[in-house]
Amino acid sequence: QVQLVESGGGLVQAGGSLRLSCAASERTFSTYAMGWFRQAPGKEREFVAAISWSGRSTYYTDSVKGRFTIARDNAKITVYLQMNSLKPEDTAVYYCAASQFGHGSSRLGDFGSWGQGTQVTVSS
Repeated sequence: QVQLVESGGGLVQAGGSLRLSCAASERTFSTYAMGWFRQAPGKEREFVAAISWSGRSTYYTDSVKGRFTIARDNAKITVYLQMNSLKPEDTAVYYCAASQFGHGSSRLGDFGSWGQGTQVTVSS
């Protein structure tokens, strides 16, 4: 399994921006699709965005399209989530995950390695 460590969460006002980073432990990172999921209090963990191993394909849940951008730097074994125009409903713990299905997936069960999560809080 790939070890993943997220960073970049915090408190921001509505309309603001944050960039999350997820550093991986292995060079084999470049063969994995990567994803971001989030979990709000009392809710199930949900898909946010994913990127294929090459970075050529990206996927987003409808609620973040046009506001969030996922990117990866295989040389730095890091994946990013740029979050703009944040809304209070984006408040959640955000998790980075790695999938051996290299073309990308939105299914939680396809991701076998998970980070510890980073809190994002958006105030109104």
